[in-house]
Amino acid sequence: MPDPQTIPINAKFDNDFVTQLVFVLDTDTMREVAAKVAQHVVGKRQPARDADLAVRYQGRRLPPDITVAEANIVPLQNVYVGWVEKGETS
Repeated sequence: MPDPQTIPINAKFDNDFVTQLVFVLDTDTMREVAAKVAQHVVGKRQPARDADLAVRYQGRRLPPDITVAEANIVPLQNVYVGWVEKGETS
């Protein structure tokens, strides 16, 4: 199995005004990607919430257990991270 590859992505957290360059691994799940993006925003420019996070890419919300490679996210693509509202499934 090849070593994990670093993928730089452009990430924006919902309701934040900053787009960030975040480095993820192609083996990271969307749950891990969301956490990596959130660490730069939550508790700094956005308050923490008792809710799950979701990653959206190319207009669709990705399953939390799919990897960056499985989602076909390539370097410098835009991804969006936000809270899963009550009643939605993560």
